[in-house]
Parts: sequence; C-alpha cells; structure tokens
Amino acid sequence: MPTTQKTLMFLSGFLTSLGSVVVICSILGTQAWISSLIFFRNTFSNGTIVITYGLFRGTSTQDLDEGLQELDKNFEVLGILSNSSQKSLHLVAILFLILSLAASVLSSVFTFYNSISNPYQTFLGPMGVYTWNGLSASFVFLTMVLFVGNAESNRLSENLSQKLYPDIITERTTNTYKYSFWLILLVILLNIVTVVIIVFYQKARYQQKKQQRKPVEYAPRDGILF
Repeated sequence: MPTTQKTLMFLSGFLTSLGSVVVICSILGTQAWISSLIFFRNTFSNGTIVITYGLFRGTSTQDLDEGLQELDKNFEVLGILSNSSQKSLHLVAILFLILSLAASVLSSVFTFYNSISNPYQTFLGPMGVYTWNGLSASFVFLTMVLFVGNAESNRLSENLSQKLYPDIITERTTNTYKYSFWLILLVILLNIVTVVIIVFYQKARYQQKKQQRKPVEYAPRDGILF
C-alpha cells in the first residue's frame, strides 16, 4: 500500500488532471472562441456583421445602416466551409484538442492508480504522468496556434461571413478572442501543476530515503563493526 503522503500527493495530481479533462470538454462544447466584427458594403448599403463561433457551431448578426437586414443566423462551422486549407486547419485543431483530452484522461488514470498502488519504476509511475501531461499541454497549445493562424492569416471569419451573406464585400475585420479560447491557458496551467505536484513528491521521497541512510553513513566505525 502507498504511504499517506503518496496517496495525498497523487490524489492532488488526479484532481488537477481531472480538472483539465473538464475544462477541455467545456472548450469543445462551447462556441465562444472568437467574435469578429466585420465591416462590409453591398449594392444597397453599408453595415456590420458580428460573427461568434467555436470549433463546431456559431451565430451571426447583421446590422445595416439602411434597408432591411437579415435575421440572426445559426450555422455549423464545418458545414459551410468549403474543402480548403481553412477547413483542413480547423479539422487539425479539433483533432489536437481531442488528443489533448485523451492525454489528460490517461494522466487522470495514472495519477489515481499511483494513489492506490505502488507500481515499479516503469511507465506506469511518475514517468507516465509526466509524459501524458506533456503531451496534453503540447496538443492544446498547438490547437491554440492553429486556430489563431487560421483566423488571422486565412481570414476564417471573413470566409464564414461571405458564405452566410454571399452579396457582401468585406472591408475590414476586428477579431476578439473569447473565454472558451483563453481556457486553453488554464488547461496548460493544470498540466504544469500536476507535473509540479509529482516532482515535489519525488523530491520529498528522495530526501526521506537520504535521511534514512544517514545514520549508517555517519555512524562511528567501531559501532558499525559491533
């Protein structure tokens, strides 16, 4: 059976790993990743479009200076994107986020298993925890980079608005990243905290073993011989 210290430390790591799982699930399920204010003109008027979306779904609102504006629209992001580099990068970002979720789940399994058992120094121990948290943080960071690159360089919001409103001519766009996007940083923080907890446990365990060896190492030679 593991010691009380080990149980508490790995249970703490389990809670932070489970927290990252919950946060990633909320990131996948919400649509407040980005909100874009798009200024446009068409044959009859000028106006703006506010388009807010996540990885799967979004909404758009049109506001015209003159004339009759269209009703708010709900849309599926992948459903209206054509087969292009924008769609490909968006799919890769989703894939990386799912891989990050899988790595966080495995980190939760490993930390919980270590809290109730004493696996040998194999991949089932701290090394596995380090690996899964490192992969989770790396995958979720790549998701962030790909999403920003797709939105800024590939003008993802403008492409979506033109699919929704084919008759507009885009003049300029302002992007604002919302809470679902910034939750990615919380996932990375939770991964780091999990690793730090296990590192502290290993250091404390090493110091404890070192203290246990000291009486023998520093005992008088006559006492050792006796």
